[in-house]
Amino acid sequence: MTQLAELNQGLDALALGLSEAQREQLTGYLALLGKWNQTYNLTAVRDADRMVSYHLLDSLSLVPHLDGGTRLLDVGSGGGMPGIPAAIARSDLQVVLLDSNHKKTTFLRQAVIELKLANVEVITSRVEAYQPEQKFDRITSRAFSELAEFVKLTRHLLAEGGQYLAMKGVYPYEEIALLPDFVAVSEVLPVQVPGLDAERHLVRMVAK
Repeated sequence: MTQLAELNQGLDALALGLSEAQREQLTGYLALLGKWNQTYNLTAVRDADRMVSYHLLDSLSLVPHLDGGTRLLDVGSGGGMPGIPAAIARSDLQVVLLDSNHKKTTFLRQAVIELKLANVEVITSRVEAYQPEQKFDRITSRAFSELAEFVKLTRHLLAEGGQYLAMKGVYPYEEIALLPDFVAVSEVLPVQVPGLDAERHLVRMVAK
């Protein structure tokens, strides 16, 4: 199966209702990721065929859970996951990609330009030092840190009534047990990613 066929099959399974233009942006992003990864080591997954499920479809599994939000922060965005696929799927969302690694944010800025993502801003900063003018009603991370560290470092960035959406593999029982008392877990959802034979969970947390 070609990458495009795998992507289209996965998108149909996720039922996100993406347009042809959005699908082209996703394939364009995949091509950029593969090209830059040869030099910049953006992701450990180097097999282009695996990138469709491991990166694009996995990132897009977040999209159905972003309803109600207008500003999304992707902490430790790295190669742009899940922020760039989410921004492509939800052009109404304002998305900030935050990473302290200059090489990675150089790639992210180039990707934003080439993919014409007017709703995306790239910030090079450590998360604890980042002080935006406006806070975020949705904060996500895919491989940034354990849950306790994630919420402690981003506490100052969450808007009142906002939600944390942490993307995890197996059910993170131990990480949840170590969460600080200023947050509560509202739900832990098993996530099915087309083409990915691995456990995935989304941890939704709110400030008490």
